Amino acid sequence: METENALGALAALAHAVRLAVFRLLIQAGPEGLPAGRIAELMDMPASSLSFHLKELHRAGLLASRQDGRSIVYMARFEAMNALIAYLTENCCGGATCSPIDRFANTSES
Repeated sequence: METENALGALAALAHAVRLAVFRLLIQAGPEGLPAGRIAELMDMPASSLSFHLKELHRAGLLASRQDGRSIVYMARFEAMNALIAYLTENCCGGATCSPIDRFANTSES
């Protein structure tokens, strides 16, 4: 993942509503959810949700498909994994370790 792509993804996720929507779609799995169902679950007007979905889609974190009259949004798991890999690629100074182990050890210091 390029730095510019990582910055775009992080910027899109740096908003409480967009982060909640992204996490909801991660939980929904590869099938995703129709925009109307996301609006219901988020207790949000469709017009407001549309703006946030557009930002996540623009950042490459969501995919969408037409299903009849609905648009179904899905998390792009490959983009999420690429962002996580980008953030942890230099973890542990090249030593073999899990980033979780590394952070667990530093929090005790």
